[in-house]
Amino acid sequence: MSEKSSSSGSDEDVDPESGQPVELGGVLSKWTNYIHGWQDRWVVLKNNTLSYYKSEDEREYGCRGSLCLSKAVITPHEFDECRFDISVNDSVWYLRAEDPEQRLQWIESIELHKAESGYGSETSLRRHGSMLSLTSAASALSATSTSSFKKGHRLREKLAEMETFRDILCRQVDTLQKYFDSCADAVSKDEFLRDREEEEDEEDFPTTTRPDGECNHNNNGSKEKLFSPASPKAMNGIDFKGEAITFKATTAGILSTLSHCIELMVKREDSWQKRLDKELEKRRRVEDAYKSAMNELKKKSHYGGPDYEEGPNSLINEDEFFDAVEAALDRQDKIEEQCQSEKVRIPRLTPVPPGDAYSTIGTHRYATKVEEMVQNHMTYSLQDMGGDANWQLVIEEGEMKVYRREVEENGIVLDPLKATHAVKGVTGHEVCHYFWDTAVRLDWETTIENFNVVETLSDNAVIVYQTHKRVWPASQRDVLYLSAIRKILATNENDPDTWLVCNFSVDHDNAAPTNRCVRAKINVAMICQTLVSPPEGDKEISRDNILCKITYVANVNPGGWAPASVLRAVAKREYPKFLKRFTSYVQEKTAGKPILF
Repeated sequence: MSEKSSSSGSDEDVDPESGQPVELGGVLSKWTNYIHGWQDRWVVLKNNTLSYYKSEDEREYGCRGSLCLSKAVITPHEFDECRFDISVNDSVWYLRAEDPEQRLQWIESIELHKAESGYGSETSLRRHGSMLSLTSAASALSATSTSSFKKGHRLREKLAEMETFRDILCRQVDTLQKYFDSCADAVSKDEFLRDREEEEDEEDFPTTTRPDGECNHNNNGSKEKLFSPASPKAMNGIDFKGEAITFKATTAGILSTLSHCIELMVKREDSWQKRLDKELEKRRRVEDAYKSAMNELKKKSHYGGPDYEEGPNSLINEDEFFDAVEAALDRQDKIEEQCQSEKVRIPRLTPVPPGDAYSTIGTHRYATKVEEMVQNHMTYSLQDMGGDANWQLVIEEGEMKVYRREVEENGIVLDPLKATHAVKGVTGHEVCHYFWDTAVRLDWETTIENFNVVETLSDNAVIVYQTHKRVWPASQRDVLYLSAIRKILATNENDPDTWLVCNFSVDHDNAAPTNRCVRAKINVAMICQTLVSPPEGDKEISRDNILCKITYVANVNPGGWAPASVLRAVAKREYPKFLKRFTSYVQEKTAGKPILF
């Protein structure tokens, strides 16, 4: 991966004209998901926003995702010197630069954009301004509901009655206040006249009635008031008794209405209390469900980030690794079963060269290596394992037996595997042909994601590059190998007809290793011997009379950091399935066709 950094402004970190950090764009590897892993993406840093596109040419179609850096947290990886993570709340981007220097450049640029994004900076004040919207506050006030008691009609009616009683009571209080003021004025005036009369009293002669209403001496010689106190009815025309009765009725109405209001409020309180209890119960259930989900999430091994995939510093333990691999293989099996049920095989006409064409050694640059591999497999692979205590029988299903010898080198499992099988109705030539022919490889091989022939060396030897389907959290594997098919010439007339396909890893300039996959090394051989039982009488040999004895040997160095227990469990599970699937395919392809020896 090569990162190409480009700036839209000057070469400095800050544009001298606008005072803003310059734009930065380049290629970074971004973690997509556990299926596709790391993918190159065009990443752009501009205006405090980090965006990414599938490629630089697709910028015009819009970005595939973006992050605002105001509250972003940038974390350089502890072990990977080229990787850094950017997190905003629950969103996390895992990014990798080509080298530590470019990672440092990106981190410094992102931190600069982040520092200039706050409202406290001078540039942010110029960019955002400081005017607050007054209309927003007004609109917020206007949004207040004016019908707080939409369902409480009775309570609203009682409150309206309370308003009416309040108005009546206020008017009555004003009227009574006027009456009390008049009474107070009359008492004050009466006392004033009494004092004045005592001062001007003359005992020698009777006084006459004065026009201003003062008192005279009566016949008994006593003094009397020449006026009577103002009666309640005479003062401003107020009916004191009527007003008192009305006041009493108003206060009684207020008390009654208050009682009704209190009763309605109590009922309403009970109703709201029941609702509150229900909401609290719902909240408790949601909290319990959340805690349960979080506990389950902690138990699961399917984490989405690259820290949980296969690697020297993986956060996933061996048991979780095994469970995740087993679950992924189960899903692949279900998908494959569904595909097989829906698949309609397309007949392919693959002409088979005569056996003599496969018996030659060849003249290509790997001819000597191929001959060496063929001789080694014919010498050691066909040996009986009954007397070798190092080989362990791990699976026995009918005619098929699978043996394993445990070997580890530098912590990597290199267990050789050897399987023997017997299949009726097919010849060794047919089995090896379908195993070697790349034209039908995808018809029976379900673990391959894609493959291509890198170079054709001869009619019976090709160099093949293939990538296998990823089983998360294990890293994806690829293999580059030479595949050769040979007919083994018999040394005596009693030797069975024998064919061999050997696949062994090689190097090629057109298929160099990449960071996307872990390159595995293989040395595999399939040796097939045809056994023929004589037919009865003069009958011709049919497929009922032939039996193919298969010996399959595999030495695989998977590379990477997968746990040994997981690799051994996967091998024990997958090799028998592979043999059954392949031999069933060969029987299906050869049924009803002429026998090919």
